[in-house]
Amino acid sequence: MANILVADSGSTKTHWILFRNDRKEAPFITSGINPFYQDTESIVDTIEKTLLKNVIIQPDHIFFYGAGCANQKQEIVMNALKRIYPASDVFVGSDLLGAARSLCQNKSGIACILGTGSNSCFYDGKEIAAHVSPLGYILGDEGSGAVLGKTLISDILKNQLPEVVSQRFFDTYQLNVNSILDSAYKQPFPNRYLAQFAKFIGDNIEIPEVENIVRESFEEFITRNVMQYEQVKTTEIYFTGSIAWYFQDQLIRTLEKFGLKAAKITKAPLDDLITYHNQHLALI
Repeated sequence: MANILVADSGSTKTHWILFRNDRKEAPFITSGINPFYQDTESIVDTIEKTLLKNVIIQPDHIFFYGAGCANQKQEIVMNALKRIYPASDVFVGSDLLGAARSLCQNKSGIACILGTGSNSCFYDGKEIAAHVSPLGYILGDEGSGAVLGKTLISDILKNQLPEVVSQRFFDTYQLNVNSILDSAYKQPFPNRYLAQFAKFIGDNIEIPEVENIVRESFEEFITRNVMQYEQVKTTEIYFTGSIAWYFQDQLIRTLEKFGLKAAKITKAPLDDLITYHNQHLALI
C-alpha cells in the first residue's frame, strides 16, 4: 500500500497527516509554510527542523495544499519537498483547491472557506473552474474571522454596541485604544490579530447585536461571493474552516434567507483530503 503524506498549510501552522500502509496515523502540526513569504532554502530549513521529526519514512506521494501556493509560487514549495524527499511524487496546490477536493471529492460544487480569511470557488469535480477573488480583509474576506474581529472592534470603539459588551471586551482582553490601533496598523499580520476576537463573538453570541455582526457578514459573503457563481441554484454548496464550523447555526439560517443550504460543513479539510487522495490518486 502507498504511503501518502497530506498537508494543509497557512502562514502560521501546517497540519500534516500520514496514511501509512492503509492506516491513518495521528495528525501533527509544524510551523507554517508560505512561499509568498519564504524561499526554497527557508522552507527546507523549516522542514528539516519540524517535519523530519515526525515523518522519517519516504512517502510515496506528498500532497501539499497551502496559502500562497498559486502559479509559480508552487515550485518553491515543491523544490523544497523534493530536496527532503527526493523519491516522492510531490503535488503542490492552493489551499482553496485543497478545500474543494476535501469537501466535494470528485463531485462538482461550490466550495467555501470561512476561517481567518474567506474564499470560494466553483469546483467541477477535478479542478477550480470559476473563482471570485476574496480580495483580503481590507477589501473583502467577508464572513472571515478577520472581518468579524474588525467589525467587532470598530463597533466597540465607535459605541455601536451595548455598554455591557464593551465592558466585557475590555475586561477580557485588558486592551486600550492605542494598543488596538498599534496592533491593527503597525504590527505584522493584522488579519490574525483581528481574527482572534471571533472567539469573543462566539462567547457572547446570545447578545443580539453581537450575533448580528456574524449574520450580516455572512450575508455579505453570500451576496458578494457565492451568488456570483452561475451554478449557485443547481449545485451543492460546501463550507470548511473554523468560522463556518463554530458559527454554523448562523451560517445555516443566513443561507436559508437566500433559499440555499449547506451540503456539508467541516472544521478543517485534512481528514477528507486523506480520503480523497487514498481513493482518487489517479485524478492527479
